[in-house]
Parts: sequence; structure tokens; C-alpha cells
Amino acid sequence: MPSGDEVTIRQARPEDATICGPICFEAFSAINQRHGFPCDFPGSEATTSLLTRIFTHPKFYAVVAEAGGRIAGSNGLDERSIIAGVGPITVDPQLQNSGVGRRLMQAVLERARKRGFAGVRLVQAAFHNRSLSLYASLGFDVREPLSCMQGRTTQRSLPGCVVRTAQPGDLDACNALARRVHGFDRSHELADALPLGTPLVVERGGHITGYASALAFFGHAVAETNLDLQALIASADAFAGAGILVPSRNSTLFRWCIAQGLRVMQPMTLMSMGLYNEPAGAWLPSILF
Repeated sequence: MPSGDEVTIRQARPEDATICGPICFEAFSAINQRHGFPCDFPGSEATTSLLTRIFTHPKFYAVVAEAGGRIAGSNGLDERSIIAGVGPITVDPQLQNSGVGRRLMQAVLERARKRGFAGVRLVQAAFHNRSLSLYASLGFDVREPLSCMQGRTTQRSLPGCVVRTAQPGDLDACNALARRVHGFDRSHELADALPLGTPLVVERGGHITGYASALAFFGHAVAETNLDLQALIASADAFAGAGILVPSRNSTLFRWCIAQGLRVMQPMTLMSMGLYNEPAGAWLPSILF
């Protein structure tokens, strides 16, 4: 098995996705199965499609690791905000515990440092002790326990709240809301989602009080209050991917989700390095941050 010193890191090319996609699926499948959790992805086609989008997106920086003449894993850095999001980082199960993951992390953190991002964040599977230890050793702080939740709420709407599909004209209000809650916005991410038709807004009292880029594993949401976030969640027929990420410390929201019939699929952890403001409202992170 190669050591970390024998690993070469280079920028990912679009054609690498056909190799990295199956590695990504196998890595997630192996660790989740080992701990008794369902895989975050339905198959290698989904991870190949995901990595193709990341490897070709102008606002993502992606790297691959090569060891022994073959690709051993990959990692990505979402550069669409003043906060950079890491992931998905995966290493070939046969080459894990050999320093490949650390090298992949160091590569994107060096990129973030050179580009001057105010902070870097990631979400890790709370049951994965090795990744938790790795990220902590690299300087990440634990910020929020999360519960990945799936299902469909019994309540389909909330009184006084109107949920509708977001329009381009809503972006300014959504971005202003994100800045009030988090101290920064995710305008490029939200704009990217508009053509997909996934963003939603909730209106209460005649103005926008919350939005979601998507109610999904790779979507985030921001709202003035739990009521607004509950209205967004209740409007969804299904959550795409593994589910939505609910901050477990938001006891009111968490208990409401449970009472509405949502089930916890797995525990996760939001970690950060650099700028972090305690959110001043209700929110859901994406799997990136």
C-alpha cells in the first residue's frame, strides 16, 4: 500500500469522473455499510454524474490523487461563496488509511488559503471516527450536530405561510435574508439552482421570510423563524438524495420533524475553519456546508 509521500495530487479533468465516480460510490457504500447505514447515493451512476458536474463547473476546484499509476481518490472545493465548501472527498477503499485522504484535504485547503476565502466548511458522517479525527487535526472545529432526515410530513402547509417556486426577481431578498442569518450569502449557488426549478421561497406577511435552494442533500435553506422553515419542509413531496440536514440543537424544529413523521437516517457533523457566525435564524445546511 502506498504511503502519503508516494501520492501525487493533480487537478481533476472531466474524463476523470468515469473513474472517480465508482470510487466515490464504493467508498461511501463501504463505510456506511460497515456502520449499518444506507449509502448516501443510489449507485455509481449518481456519483459519476455528480463528479462530472463538479469537475466541469467553473466555480469548483477539484483534485484527484494518483498512487501506483492509478487514481486513488478525489476531492472538491465549492468556491461559489466567501465560504468554501469541501467535498465530496473519497478514497479507494483498498487505499484508505495510507495518507491519501490527508493529501487530498491539504490540497484543497492550500487552494482555499491562496484564494483568500474567509472560511472553509464541511459536513462529515458522525459515525466515521477517522474522518472526524483527520478534519480536527487539520484545524476544523465542530460547530453543529446534524440529523439527516427523510420522509414526508403529515402536515402539508402551515397557516399564514405561502410557499412557491422561486423566481429570478426573488434573489435579492433571498440573499439579504442569508446575510442576516449567516453573515454572508450563497447567491451563486442559488442562481445555479434556478434553472433546475428546485429553489422555493416562503412568504409571510407579504414578504419573503425564507428560501431553499433545494430540499435535498445538496440543498440549503435559510429562514427568519422555525415556522417559515417548517412551511418549506412541509411543502415538499420528497427530499432529493439522502435527505435534508436538520441542526439537531434546534430542538423545536427537530421535534416537529419527528412528530411530522420524518425519520433520522444518520447523524452528521458540520465543521468549520476560519469565519463562523452563530446563525441568527432557522437554517438547513447542504452536505457541502
